[in-house]
Amino acid sequence: MKWNKYRLKTTTMAEDFVSGVLMELGINGIEVEDNVHITEEERKAMFADYLPDIPDDDGTAYISFYTDEDSDDEEILERLREELKNASSFLEVGEGSIEKDITEDIDWVNNWKQFFKSFTVADFYIKPTWEEYDEKYKDLNMIEIDPGTAFGTGKHETTQLCITELCNYVKGGDKVCDLGCGSGILSMVAKKLGAADVGMTDIDPAAIEASVENFKVNNISMSDVKLLQGNIIEDENMQQEIGLDYYDVVVANILADVIVPMSAMVDKLMKKGAYFISSGIIYMKEDEVVNAIKTNDRLELVEVKKMGDWRAVIAKKK
Repeated sequence: MKWNKYRLKTTTMAEDFVSGVLMELGINGIEVEDNVHITEEERKAMFADYLPDIPDDDGTAYISFYTDEDSDDEEILERLREELKNASSFLEVGEGSIEKDITEDIDWVNNWKQFFKSFTVADFYIKPTWEEYDEKYKDLNMIEIDPGTAFGTGKHETTQLCITELCNYVKGGDKVCDLGCGSGILSMVAKKLGAADVGMTDIDPAAIEASVENFKVNNISMSDVKLLQGNIIEDENMQQEIGLDYYDVVVANILADVIVPMSAMVDKLMKKGAYFISSGIIYMKEDEVVNAIKTNDRLELVEVKKMGDWRAVIAKKK
């Protein structure tokens, strides 16, 4: 699908003002480009695979918004220009020029690929589908990954923590459940480690599509894989469908705010003695997740693993 892309040149001081004007004009999504460096606290709280290097901030900002290719946007543009003109008496709005371009969905999907390079973690060599195979990693399990619009290249510390702990806890023939499967990378790791049955869930349909495609790319059969879309925490029918008292290992690489409520129900899916590997937990949220595990009297805390500012919390069903 093609879109009109409008790119306004303004200032960092005017970002909030312009964003508010666009919202009032019915624009629901915008893209802000500036060279404002994030604080150390903000960096630690971010859940992203890559942070690009940016030059020094010169006060310039670009705000982009998108409309359907066939839409008549002249009224929106005129009102935006008028609001900028009026605001210029009390706010430094910058140049105010607006450039128009035509873009496609594929542009957004592919831009990040320049940052994703192959790497190794535990017993695995993980490479993007567009990169050549490196023979020096022939003794490792290889996974090719193309996350598309779903999170999960494997490069982020939280995913690496999960891969390492799967290597520690998954045995051949185990049944493994991947909650919030994203690109499917952890499920593919489990299969490579010899897991028999694999359950996968995600709330995002893009993740479901990416998982299926990545299994195909890696020639991994999905004949013994159950892949469901929905909210596993709230949907009891979904819990029954994915399997109750069934799994030897459950893994969830999401966010602490999701892990906390998940900790109250995840034992339903687990056999006695099964392990729950959770990650996506920034250091500031470690105690919150640990306390949630301890609150569930059917689980016991096993260990907390650390990588940089991120944590993996492992629990066991009593």
